[in-house]
Amino acid sequence: MSESFEPTQCRVALLSGGTSGEREISLASGKGALNALIEAGFQVTPLDPAVKDDLKALIDGDFDVAFLCLHGRKGEDGAIQGFLEMIDLPYIGSNVWSSALAIDKVKAKMFYEVAGIPTPQSITLKKGESFDVEEIIGTVGDRCVIKPATEGSSLGVFIVEGRQEIESALKEVFSYDTLALVETYVKGTELTVVVIGNDNPRALPIIEIVPKSDSYDFESKYAPGGSEHICPARLSDTVTAEIQELAERAHKALECSGVSRSDFILDEEGTSWILETNTIPGMTGTSLLPDAARAAGMSFPELCTFLIQCALEKD
Repeated sequence: MSESFEPTQCRVALLSGGTSGEREISLASGKGALNALIEAGFQVTPLDPAVKDDLKALIDGDFDVAFLCLHGRKGEDGAIQGFLEMIDLPYIGSNVWSSALAIDKVKAKMFYEVAGIPTPQSITLKKGESFDVEEIIGTVGDRCVIKPATEGSSLGVFIVEGRQEIESALKEVFSYDTLALVETYVKGTELTVVVIGNDNPRALPIIEIVPKSDSYDFESKYAPGGSEHICPARLSDTVTAEIQELAERAHKALECSGVSRSDFILDEEGTSWILETNTIPGMTGTSLLPDAARAAGMSFPELCTFLIQCALEKD
């Protein structure tokens, strides 16, 4: 990174809001990032891609970089990234292909498997097509996790057991997405690992998540006091290094850049299972990305500055 980089000379378009089911979380992320960017000295203009005049402002404006705080569809799936590339505006985070790949949990699992990263056994179901619950149970087990293939923030995620609960959860999931991912339920410690950088990415300290409810659901993620974040996680040095290496491997397998955050379950036998990778982690007051950065000795303004430097470096 350039030591001569001067934030006060950099004009930032801060994008948050959008039209996905995670709009409110995105707006909260944008508010958190706005304060950090201003503290770092950047010239910041907040814009909402859901507003056509704001999209026009991106085209007509004289910006140096776009700072993305968009979550879910049309924000984290490569759509806005493609738009920004068309207007030749650098942006933080992963490119079109990597963004589209990472948000698709079904396809991302294929890349995890090729990279040798353990991921729970799963089956994919399509809306409108018939399915056999006994076949599902035979493949992933009686207790399983059912989730939309391309949603984030734990929207539409169900931990279920037995035929009746599986059938009911699938109906709910198909209201979010046309594809449902059904995975074997893995009991263990919930962990998340932030990785930052482009060509030589590095993992930040691991965060252990202790949800107040039975699982790390939407409420646990975003409600104040919904979960406890322990960073660094209560792991041995050996296990810590192993999981950080897996997270870096996932970052590279999906060809992420700038930042990613991969979620894991460490089971009772000591195996680490990757669940998913987020290419635009949350930046709210309860988010994991700022927590990990602080544990690494990096303030939120310093992290935002680093991500912008990564964006300009890859341009």
